[in-house]
Amino acid sequence: MLQALVDGALARRWLTAAVALCLIVAGAWSFITLPIDAFPEIAPTQVKLILKAPGMTPEEVEARVITPVEQHMLGMPGQTMLRSVAKYAIADITISFSDEADIYWARAQVSERFASVAGDLPAGVTGGLAPISTPLSDIFMFTLEGPQDLAERRRVLDYVVRPALRTVDGVADVNVLGGRVETFEIVPNMASLAAAGIELGSLRDAVMAGNRNDGAGRAAAGESTLIVRSVGAVTTLEDLGAIVIRTTPAGSVRVRDVAEVRIGSLARYGAVTAGGRGETVQAVVIGLRGANAAQVVDGIKARLAELEPTLPAGMKLHVFYDRSELIDHAVGTVEKALLEAAVLVVVLLLLFLGDWRAAFVVTVALPMAALMTFILMRCFGLSANLMSLGGLAIAIGLLVDGAVVVVENLVEQLSRTDPRSRTVRIGLATGEVIQPVASGILIIILVFLPLLSLEGLEGKLFAPVAVTIVLALASSLFLALTLIPMLSDIVLRGHAEGEEPWLMRRLNPAYERVLSQARAHQRIVAGVAVGALVLAGFAYTRVGKIFLPTLDEGAVLVQLAKHPSIGLSHSIEGDIAVQRTVLAQVPEVTDAIARLGTDELGLDPMGLSETDIFLALKPQEEWTVSDKAALTAKIRGALSAHPGIEPSYTQPIEMRVSEMLTGSRGDLAVKIFGPELSELSRLAGAVAAQLRQTRGATEVITVADDTVDYLQMSIDREGAGRAGLTVTEVQDGLRAQLEGLAAGSTTQGLRRVPVVINSGASQSADSVAALADTPLIGAGGQMVRAGDIALPRRVAGPVKLEHENGSRFALVQAFVSGRDIVGYVADAQARIAANVPLPPGYRIVWGGQFENQQRAAKRLSLVLPLALLGIFALLVLTFRALRPALLILLMIPFAMVGGVLALWTAGEYLSVPASVGFIALLGIAVLNGLVMVSYIRQLRGAGVPLAEAVEQGARRRLRPVLMTASIAAFGLVPLLFATGPGSEIQKPLAIVVIGGLVTATALTLVLLPLLYARFGEAKVG
Repeated sequence: MLQALVDGALARRWLTAAVALCLIVAGAWSFITLPIDAFPEIAPTQVKLILKAPGMTPEEVEARVITPVEQHMLGMPGQTMLRSVAKYAIADITISFSDEADIYWARAQVSERFASVAGDLPAGVTGGLAPISTPLSDIFMFTLEGPQDLAERRRVLDYVVRPALRTVDGVADVNVLGGRVETFEIVPNMASLAAAGIELGSLRDAVMAGNRNDGAGRAAAGESTLIVRSVGAVTTLEDLGAIVIRTTPAGSVRVRDVAEVRIGSLARYGAVTAGGRGETVQAVVIGLRGANAAQVVDGIKARLAELEPTLPAGMKLHVFYDRSELIDHAVGTVEKALLEAAVLVVVLLLLFLGDWRAAFVVTVALPMAALMTFILMRCFGLSANLMSLGGLAIAIGLLVDGAVVVVENLVEQLSRTDPRSRTVRIGLATGEVIQPVASGILIIILVFLPLLSLEGLEGKLFAPVAVTIVLALASSLFLALTLIPMLSDIVLRGHAEGEEPWLMRRLNPAYERVLSQARAHQRIVAGVAVGALVLAGFAYTRVGKIFLPTLDEGAVLVQLAKHPSIGLSHSIEGDIAVQRTVLAQVPEVTDAIARLGTDELGLDPMGLSETDIFLALKPQEEWTVSDKAALTAKIRGALSAHPGIEPSYTQPIEMRVSEMLTGSRGDLAVKIFGPELSELSRLAGAVAAQLRQTRGATEVITVADDTVDYLQMSIDREGAGRAGLTVTEVQDGLRAQLEGLAAGSTTQGLRRVPVVINSGASQSADSVAALADTPLIGAGGQMVRAGDIALPRRVAGPVKLEHENGSRFALVQAFVSGRDIVGYVADAQARIAANVPLPPGYRIVWGGQFENQQRAAKRLSLVLPLALLGIFALLVLTFRALRPALLILLMIPFAMVGGVLALWTAGEYLSVPASVGFIALLGIAVLNGLVMVSYIRQLRGAGVPLAEAVEQGARRRLRPVLMTASIAAFGLVPLLFATGPGSEIQKPLAIVVIGGLVTATALTLVLLPLLYARFGEAKVG
C-alpha cells in the first residue's frame, strides 16, 4: 500500500504539487487562526460556590453553611473532589469533576443540588456559583489612578469600566477590589430615638417602607389610557431625611429629626495599595474557560482605549499585568528555537549530503510537516501554546528523519549507472527504505503515546506535547513517501555520479578504523559498555527528582502573612511600608501593587492578615542580579527588616495552579486529617516545626495552629426581655454600631446605592468598653447599655477550617528551594515519623508538587513497559525474527546512559520534562538501530556473507545514522540555550536527548555491529 502511494505521487506529479500547494495555504491559515495562549488548559472541570455569611465565625460557617451544603454535594456523578474552606463570613466550596464532564452540565448539577439546600441555610447567607473560570483566567489587571477620591474611583470602576469590559467576548467577569463603596448613611442619635420612643428596627422598617416606586395600573383618559405610577423612591439625601418614621398628636417624626443623613461607605473587608503611595482601586479581568486568551486581551485593550477618553479629568488606567506579554514571550521563545533549529538542520543536511539540491528537498519536509501539523491541530481543537509548540520543537529533528533516509538512499542510487528511467529508479530506491522509514516513525509515535495516559496536571500539560509530536511525525511520514520522491524526481534531475561529500570522506575512514579496532578488542568494548551502565546507575542515584522546573512568568508575587487579629488600617500601613522597602532596596522592581482581604466575587477569600503583592519587574537585561532566584533572595533580605510578617514567594499562575490542585499555595502541601480542631492544631504546629528543620525549606506556613481573637457578646435573654428587646434586636443594634445595618437601597441614575444605618459612625468602637456602652432602645423607648444585657468576653477561635471530601483537615504549606522535592519529602517524612506520633483516627497526606511527581512516575512506570512491548512486537513483525528485535532493544539502556550522565553533570533534576526527553531518546535509539539492522539483513538476503554484510551495512548506514542523530541533537540545541519563559521546561528535555544521543549513536555504530555479528543470527550446524 505504501509503495502504491509512492508510485502514485511520482506518476501524478502535478496533482501532488497541487495538493502540496493547498496544504501550504491551509496550513498558513490554520497557523494564523489557531487560538494562542501561554499554556494549555490545565484546570479540571471545576465548579465553585461562593457563599457570604455576614458575621459568622469560621466554626459557624462550617457547621451552619458548609456541612449542609457538603451533604447535598457529595456523590454527584463524575465527582472527583469536594473541597471547602470556612473563613470569617465566607464559605468557599469547590467541586471537581472528571475531565470528561462538560462544564455546563457540571454547573447544572451543582446548581440543582444547591437549590435543594439553599432554603435550609441561615437567613442572610447569599451567593451562589462563581464565574466559569480557571486558575489561568486572571488575564488582565489594572488600577485606576487620579486626583479623585477612593469612592469616586470605585464608582467609575463599578459602573463605567466593569460593565463595558463584561461585554467583551471571552470575559467571564471583572473582579473589583479596593476603594470605598458609596452609601446613603443614616447616623441615628440614640437619645433622640429613645425620647421619641422609636426602636432601631422601627427606623429601618420606616426607611424601607418609604423608599419604593410602584405601578397602580391603568387609568382612562378619554379615548386613551394612562399607566399610573406611584413614585416614592429615595433619590437624594433630602428625600431620605424626609421619610416619616412615626406620627403623633404632637407632630411627625422624620428621619432627619432623629438622625444625621450623609454620604458614607460600606464596611471594608479588604484594600488595595500601590507603589508605597497609598490606597487605590484595582480590577482583575477574568477570562472565560476555554476562551482564546490572546484575542480576549486584545478585545479588553480595545474596549479600554474607547473608555479612557470618557473618564473623569486626570483619571488614568495603569496596567500592571497583561497575559498577552507572557503569551508573546513564551510562544516567542519556542518560535525562536524552532527557527534556529531549522537553520542548524539545513546546515547539517548540506554537510552530510554535500549537495544543495538534496539538502533542499529534505529541508522542504520541515515547513511542510509543520504546516500539516497546524492543520491537524486546528482539526483536533489544540491551541498554539508553550507545550504544543514545544512538542513541535522537540520533533523538529525527527521530522526530517524519514526524508533524510529516503533522499540519502536516492542520492546513493542515482550516483550509480543504471539504464532505467530516473522516475523508476527513484520509485525503487524509495521502496527499499519504506519499511524501515515507516516502522521507525511508527516506533517513535508509539514511544510518545504513554504521555497521553498521564493524569492530573502532568497529563494536561504534556498531552498536547505528545499529540503535536504524533501529528507532526504522521505528517512527515506522509511527506516522505509522496512529496519528497516527487521533488527528488524534479530537483535531482541531471544529478550525475560523483564523489562523496567532504565530511563523509573524512568520517568514513575514521569510522572504519574504529570499527576495526572494536572487532579486534571486543572484550574492551564490552567492558566500556558495562562500565558506562554502572556509572549511569550511580549517577541516577545522585540525581534529584521533582515534578516540574519552576516556570519563569516574568513576575514575582510576594505573599505576606501577619498576625491573624490585625486590623485593616494597620494591615494597610504594613503593606505600604513593605512596598516602600522593596522599591527602595530592589532596583529591579518598578512597581508594587498589594491586595489584602477578600475580593468582591470571593474567588480568593483572604483575611485582613493576608496580602498578595504583585511586583512588576524591569527587563532581565537591566537586572543587577543573575537570575530570579537571586532576585527573590534579595527581596527576602530586604523584607527581613519588617518584624511581624511572614513572606513567601511565588508567581501569579503558579499560585493559582497550586490552589487549584491542593487548595494551598506551596510546593508541598501536608494535610493532616482528623476530627478534633485542637488536636489538628497541635499536630499542624508539630509538623510545621519538623518541616522547618528539614534542609531545603525556605518558608513553612500554617494557619491551623493560629487563632484569631473574637469579642463574644453573650446575650442574657431574660435581661434583654425585661428591656423589651429580642435577641435579634440586640444583634441588629450591635451590627448597626459596627458594620452598619442594611436598610434597602436607592438608585442614582444606573447605579444602586445601599442605604445603611450606622449608629457607631460618629463614635469610637475600638475598645471593649466602647462597644459595651452601645445604647440599645427597647419597647417604649427604654434605653439600655449593651454591656448590661450582653456580656463581652475575649475568646480565641480558628482562622479558617478546611474540608476535603467531607473530612476536616489541617494544612501545612512548605516552599522548597536548593534541593529536589522528592529528597526533601523523604527526609521530612522520616523526621515526622520519628517525632510526631499520630493519634488513632488521624492521618497525613503529602500533596502539592510531590503528589504530582509521584503520580506521574507511577503512571510512566506502568505504561512505558507496555510501550516497549509494543515496540518489540513491531520490530518482530518488521524483521520476522526475534534476535534482531532483541538486539535493537538492547540499545535502549545504553542510550539512557548519556541522558542520565548529562542530567547529573548539568545539575538538573529528573522531572517530567526530563522523562519526556528519555522517551524521545528511546525512539531515536530504536530508529537508528532499525536503520542499520534492516540494511544488514537486506544484504544477507542478497547472499552476502554475515561478516561482510555487517561491515558493509555499518559503513553504508554511517551517514543516515549520523544524520538522524545529529539533526535530532542539534535541533534541540536552541532549547538548551533559550532563556525566555518556558525554556525552563524545555531545557531538561534537551539535556537528556543531546547527552543520550552521544552514547546511543556511539554504541549503535560500534556495539550493535559487533553484537549482530555474534548474536544476530542463529548458527547453522
